[in-house]
Amino acid sequence: MSQTPQHVIVVTGLSGAGKSTALNALEDMGYRCIDNLPAALLETLAEQLQADPGRYERVALGMDVRASGQDLGRVPEWLAGLRSKGVKTQLLFLNARDESLLKRFGETRRPHPLAPDQGALQAAIGKERELLETLRTIADWEIDTSSTNIHQLKHQTWRCIGPNTEALTLVIQSFGFSRGVPADVDFLFDARSLPNPHWDKELRAFTGRDPAVAEWLEQEPDVPAFCADILIFLRAWLPRFEAAHRSFVTVGIGCTGGRHRSVYLAERLSAALEEDCEDIMLHHRELQP
Repeated sequence: MSQTPQHVIVVTGLSGAGKSTALNALEDMGYRCIDNLPAALLETLAEQLQADPGRYERVALGMDVRASGQDLGRVPEWLAGLRSKGVKTQLLFLNARDESLLKRFGETRRPHPLAPDQGALQAAIGKERELLETLRTIADWEIDTSSTNIHQLKHQTWRCIGPNTEALTLVIQSFGFSRGVPADVDFLFDARSLPNPHWDKELRAFTGRDPAVAEWLEQEPDVPAFCADILIFLRAWLPRFEAAHRSFVTVGIGCTGGRHRSVYLAERLSAALEEDCEDIMLHHRELQP
């Protein structure tokens, strides 16, 4: 017999919300991943799990609306059956706002499984929500990927499934107010009052990651003072957030375009807090390709 309980994770959610990315993250953790297994083969898989627990110690199963609604309805009962045999089962549901899904399908031009015609995409997303609602209500974790990139989603998946879920993850995100405020920030700091390298023609093409921009900003007294004040706040409160069992705290640093001041500050904050927080994610929204 296997020395540790078998673990089966079902990964499901809305098309375009990141199921493949989550499965890739689980594969990196050593899970045997099976994507788009027909629900008719669930019992066959259960038999294999019981017959060879050593080989199938950790399994991640991707399911979506390409299975029929009736087949999806079998999943809760199937998971309950595995639990009755001593298998640990959990369900990860990936969600996203309609506008984010519409944008993703528009950018990739991949057809939605319920809408081969792009013109019917909005209705297809609504129908998919209805079909998956039962699974969403029994999910152990639900991740909203509306404002999440691939790297963040992988990290969130690791945090959900990984053994060390007590540590706090600090997410530091730079952004430009000209493109809107991120929806998921817990604390927002507005750097638009600081001197702007954008108006120096020699620096305009660079970003806050470049030494020339960093040197320019560091010569302005308000910039290091602004950064120091944020550090004082975060160092005072991060231990309290962790004591309250917060999994994620997201700090947004915004400037006008999101390429100079906010990027520089996010980089400096991340480096300064490495000894205070063991798990830091740094994301520059406006520098993403």
